[in-house]
Amino acid sequence: MSLKDKNVVVTGGSRGLGLGLVEALVAHGARVTVVARDADALASVATRLGAATISADVTEETAAQRILAEVHPDILVLNAGMPPRMGRLDQMSWADFTAPWESDVKAGLYWLQAALNLPLKPESRVLVGSSGAALDGSPMSGGYAGAKRMLWLMAKYANAISQQRHLGIRFQVIVPRQMVLGTGTGDAGASSYARAAAITPEAFVERFGAPMPPRDFGEKIVSVLDDPKYAQALAFGLKGDTGITIIEEAAA
Repeated sequence: MSLKDKNVVVTGGSRGLGLGLVEALVAHGARVTVVARDADALASVATRLGAATISADVTEETAAQRILAEVHPDILVLNAGMPPRMGRLDQMSWADFTAPWESDVKAGLYWLQAALNLPLKPESRVLVGSSGAALDGSPMSGGYAGAKRMLWLMAKYANAISQQRHLGIRFQVIVPRQMVLGTGTGDAGASSYARAAAITPEAFVERFGAPMPPRDFGEKIVSVLDDPKYAQALAFGLKGDTGITIIEEAAA
């Protein structure tokens, strides 16, 4: 579908990969609302890109219902997430290990519930940000890989509910398959793994192949939304060298 004049909400869209996505969406004519906590970063996005902004903590239970009821998006992108607390399994506290569940998974639950219970209008699409860690693991980031896999499963569960209730809402999963420097999560992960290997973060991310800077990530998401061949699949892997690959088809 064309993104021109589509109403899009992006959580965590004020920096990193989310900001790259907002830039791409605006360039393709979408009307974008960015939800994040940092008022200064939001002001910069509004001034530079003309996007609407809402300052909110996406892990607050009432925020999702309130914002979706106000904006009525055609597309919702759940991109917000905190950088994982890095460390070896044998040296990590329970609080550090579970931090991605208390942030990313909690926010995912509230926003998916709001999309289903409001509900969003038929033919709306909800993109849920996951990670290559959900497939390959991430031994230095505690419960992060499990949290990202849980978000993937939650999108799958949400599709089943949408079908049962005849809502016509499609939930899909975005799986970046490489670390990206200049983003909070990418910097945290690359720095930790590079230190363990006694190399620089730049040398570590070279192992993933061609880079995928935030704006390139954003353009790939635009393709997922715009190209009919991606309309029905459940999960998409994104890489700088291989582009977009379907890694899980939707259930029949």
